[in-house]
Amino acid sequence: MHLLPKVGAAWMPQGTQEEVRTPGKHEQYSLAGALHLATGTLLHGLGPRKNNGLLLDLLTLLDRTYPTPRVTRIDVVVDNDCMHQAQAVKKWLASPPRFALLWFPTYCPRANPIEREFGDVHDKCTRNHQRKRLPAVVYDVVQHRRNNGLWKYHVSRLYQDPEVTAAVEHMALEAHAKLAA
Repeated sequence: MHLLPKVGAAWMPQGTQEEVRTPGKHEQYSLAGALHLATGTLLHGLGPRKNNGLLLDLLTLLDRTYPTPRVTRIDVVVDNDCMHQAQAVKKWLASPPRFALLWFPTYCPRANPIEREFGDVHDKCTRNHQRKRLPAVVYDVVQHRRNNGLWKYHVSRLYQDPEVTAAVEHMALEAHAKLAA
């Protein structure tokens, strides 16, 4: 989330032009999320920086939300962002071995359901916004998440294809073998 608005298409009467404010100092805040595909639950964390600390906070939230006796394994599907590959994250994942990272192919946003949720947040809250202060933008995003819930994502038939399932399981086994080594 940026104080400088993400400029995009907007409806306006012909012959008029909407003003897009550009406040002086560029500030930003980051949003990280984890979507439970079976239930549609979205857990999210907010932080002043997009770094491994934000991801570690989200993983800790997942660990608390789904306690060990009830859930023995948590697969976290991630893209190739550098924060997912940080040494601190690898170290954290080694301590509770029930977590496994599964990797999306490089730049594959259509296969990633969380990208649709974040796109909805951009469409409704951060594109062409008129806010003067970053906390107001963050408040808008939190309120949008609270009031509207999850963007209704329909799982592609691709996810039920046995070949895809086998490939994902194979990738998970390879990742576990690397972590164990």
